[in-house]
Amino acid sequence: MPAYVEVLMEVLVRAAAAEDSEQVWPLAHDLATSYVVDPGAFTATFERLVERSDALLLVAVADGQVVGYLLAQQHHTFHANRSVVRVEEVMVSEVRRGRGVGRALMTKVEGWARDREAAYIALATRRAADFYATLGYEASATYFKLAL
Repeated sequence: MPAYVEVLMEVLVRAAAAEDSEQVWPLAHDLATSYVVDPGAFTATFERLVERSDALLLVAVADGQVVGYLLAQQHHTFHANRSVVRVEEVMVSEVRRGRGVGRALMTKVEGWARDREAAYIALATRRAADFYATLGYEASATYFKLAL
């Protein structure tokens, strides 16, 4: 995987490493509103994701602390005639919101998707529609889920 690194307003955006898990955990915990994030499942999933070539797990670091993360995965499709990238999770610590951290994370995933020749990037949101609209994303479909 290419090293996606950017310094923006004293924030470094880079690929996550196994040792980032403890600092990403509270952000992932705060992101979840429909589920309770299980610490054991989180750790196991984190370890798998940092190794996968079809997943991108980024962290935004400021003053040695993780202040945001992004998780995206590449999915193969028939309908788009090639793969698509789905942003699964984006979370920025409350004190860093509005300072370009989310934008920097999204810029990195967009570069990753272009490098992989993805047809498009998709994501679902309930709380950040205005943020994504300012980045040029458009509402496209209604999101359905079935809890198992």
